[in-house]
Amino acid sequence: MSENLARHFLLREDVVFLNHGSFGACPRPVFETYQGFQLELEGEPVEFLGRRLHDLLRVPREALAAELNCGSEDVVGVLNATTGLNIVIQSLDLKPGDQILTTDHEYSALEKTWAYICNRTGAEVVVVKVPMPLLTEAQFTDTVMAGMTERTRVLFLSHITSPTALLFPIGRVVAEARARGIYSVIDGAHTPGHIPLDLTALGADFYSGNCHKWMMAPKGSAFLHARPEVQGLLNPLVISHGWTKESKQPGAKGAFGNSPFIDEIEIQGTRDPAAWLTVPAAIAFRRDNDWWAIADHCRALAQETARRLGELTGLAPLSAPEFCAPQMVAMPIPECDTAEIHKALFDRYSIEIPVFKWQDTCIVRLSVQGYNSVQQMDRLIEALTELLNLKSQPIAARG
Repeated sequence: MSENLARHFLLREDVVFLNHGSFGACPRPVFETYQGFQLELEGEPVEFLGRRLHDLLRVPREALAAELNCGSEDVVGVLNATTGLNIVIQSLDLKPGDQILTTDHEYSALEKTWAYICNRTGAEVVVVKVPMPLLTEAQFTDTVMAGMTERTRVLFLSHITSPTALLFPIGRVVAEARARGIYSVIDGAHTPGHIPLDLTALGADFYSGNCHKWMMAPKGSAFLHARPEVQGLLNPLVISHGWTKESKQPGAKGAFGNSPFIDEIEIQGTRDPAAWLTVPAAIAFRRDNDWWAIADHCRALAQETARRLGELTGLAPLSAPEFCAPQMVAMPIPECDTAEIHKALFDRYSIEIPVFKWQDTCIVRLSVQGYNSVQQMDRLIEALTELLNLKSQPIAARG
C-alpha cells in the first residue's frame, strides 16, 4: 500500500517522514493543480484577480461545504486555522471579569492569542486539567462542564489536540455551552481529513480547521466556519474592499454580493489564492484513492507502533484508543533530553518526528500517513531502543 502511495508525494526519499501532523504533505497531482493556478495568475494577473477571482473563490467554498456538511455561505477561506481563530477571538466583545474556559492541552500559539486578548480586555482564561489517561467520554465532559460558571463567556477547545494527539469528545460540551449562552470556539487544526466532520451536527458557533494537514491541500489553505446567527459578531483582521459601512445591518450584503462574513474575510488585498483554490482537487484526490480506507490502515499501524514502544518503555498510553487521533499518537518515553533525542533521530537515523516535553511527560508524537510503511515504524522503534537504552525485542515479536 504505502510504496504505491509514496510515489504520489514529493517528500525526500532519504528522510523517514513521520511528522505529517505539523505541516502536512501535498500529493503530486494536487500540487500540480496548485501550480497550475499560479501559472494562470501570472499569465494574466488582472484577468485572474480582477475579473475571475470572485467566481473562482466560490468553488472551494462549495466543495468544502459539501465535505463538511455546512452551508457554503457559512464557511470562508483563511490562511491557516490560527488566522481563522484570531478573527473570532479578536472580534468577541469581552469585558473585565469575563471567563474563557479551556483545557491544559491547547496549542501554544492560541494560548498566546488568548493571553493577548485578556491583557487588552481584562477577561481571564480558566484552564481545566483533563484527567489522564483519558478513558471515557464522561471524564472529559464532566471535567469541562464543572468549569462552567455564570462568568463563562467562551468555551475554547481543540477537537484534536496538538501536543497530546487526543481526539476530544466535544459534542456534549458544545451543546451545553449553547444551552448556557456560552460561545463555543473550536480549534480544528488537525481535524479536516483526519476524521469525518459534520459541522452542522456539531453545532459549534465557530470552527476553524486546516486543509493543508490531513486533507493534503497546499500550505496556506484553511477555513473558518461560523453559524449564521453569530456571523455578525465577526470583524475582519484586515479592512479592505470587502468591507462596507452597512455590514452590521440586518440583511446586509457584502461589497461583492455575498454575505459580509464572506466578502470581508475573503477579500483582503492582493494575495495568492492558489492554495485555497486547490482544496477541491485535494478532496477529489482523497475520494479517488479511497482515503478513508487508507486512513484505517494508518490508524492500525500507528496504534501497533505505540503498543510496541509501550512494551519497551513500560509507560501507559495517554488515552484509550478511541480518544487517540486516528493517524497521530503521542507516545510517552522515559525522562530524557528531548531536544537531544529529536536531533539524534534526524542526524543519525534520518527520522523526522517531534520529540518534546509536555508538562511532566516526554513525548514522541508519531504521525502515520498513506506514504508511511511498516519498515519505517521498525526503524523508529530500533532508533528509540538504541537512543533511550531500552530493552530491544525481535521484530518478529511485533504481533
